[in-house]
Amino acid sequence: MMSVARVIATEKAVALIHALQRSHGPLMFHQSGGCCDGSQPMCFSAGEFITGSSDVCLGEVEGCRFYMHRDQFEYWKHTRLILDVTPGRGSSFSLEIPLGVRFYIRSEVFTTDELNELEPVT
Repeated sequence: MMSVARVIATEKAVALIHALQRSHGPLMFHQSGGCCDGSQPMCFSAGEFITGSSDVCLGEVEGCRFYMHRDQFEYWKHTRLILDVTPGRGSSFSLEIPLGVRFYIRSEVFTTDELNELEPVT
C-alpha cells in the first residue's frame, strides 16, 4: 500500500523546479505562514534557509524537501498542497522571482481514505 503525498506539483511547477535545479543545484521549499509573500512557498538552494523546531517537513517534491511552519501546518493538515506557478513577481528571496514568475499553493481536502494513508510529517 502506498502512502499519500501531502505535497504534489503541477507540470509547470515541475518544469520550473528542474530549471532551477540546473542553475542552483539541490533545492528546498519553505512556507512560513507570515503575512503577504511570507505565506507563499519560497524556493531556496538546499540548506540556504535554516529550519528550526517550529518547522515540519511535509515531504518532497521532485527531490526537494518541503517545509512549513508548524502553526501554519495546523491549518493545512487536512489538505493536499499543490505547488503551482503563476506569472508575476513576488517580493521574496525565492529563486524563481528573477524569472518573472512565482510559486504558489493550491489545495484540496483529503478524502477519509487518503487521511488514513498520509505520509508522516517529520
